[in-house]
Amino acid sequence: MAVPKSKISNSRRGMRRAHQSLSNAKIVEDKDSGEMRLAHNVDMTTGMYNGKKIFTPKAEK
Repeated sequence: MAVPKSKISNSRRGMRRAHQSLSNAKIVEDKDSGEMRLAHNVDMTTGMYNGKKIFTPKAEK
C-alpha cells in the first residue's frame, strides 16, 4: 500500500485544489419568452433550442 513519505501542508493541499472551485451557473434571458434559463439548454416552456423546435411542451393543467 502506498504511504506518503511526509505530511502535505495545508498550503500545498490548498494550492492543488485551487482550480477545483465551482463556478456560477450561466443564466441568460430567453429571446422569445423573456424568461430566465440556463445557457445552452432547451427552454422548457416553449421547447425551443437555438431557434429550432425540439419538442412540444405539455399543456398545463
